[in-house]
Amino acid sequence: MRTYIPKKEDIEQKWWLVNAEGKILGRLATEVADLLRGKKKPYFTTHIDTGDFVVVVNAEKIKVTGDKPEKKVYYSHSLYPGGLKEEKLGHLLDRKPEEVIRKAVWGMIPKTKLGRAVFKKLKVYRGSEHPHGAQNPQEYRF
Repeated sequence: MRTYIPKKEDIEQKWWLVNAEGKILGRLATEVADLLRGKKKPYFTTHIDTGDFVVVVNAEKIKVTGDKPEKKVYYSHSLYPGGLKEEKLGHLLDRKPEEVIRKAVWGMIPKTKLGRAVFKKLKVYRGSEHPHGAQNPQEYRF
């Protein structure tokens, strides 16, 4: 018996629309990461991009449980001496809620060439409007 490896022309990539309103950040991020990688497809292969495109809307209405808004901190460094910057989750949610979802999903995707290519298929928007109507995304429920 031979193992089936899907070819590029056999892979069907759909567009999914995910409404983040009232969803918990981590649970939303795991579902989105699975869709991006294609893990729910029967022909999923780790070294081939079998995933779908995902459009996340209403990013500002996402929920965060517990005391994470005050205690969770995101760090960045400018690579200059004294260039460490930190920002609390609550402040980042007020300023850029799309970035919070992107960071959560990026943490669940492999840090390889394929992972970076998969991550480019994620589109996150603050409100309910998005410019991907021509792709006719289907609503994803979980």
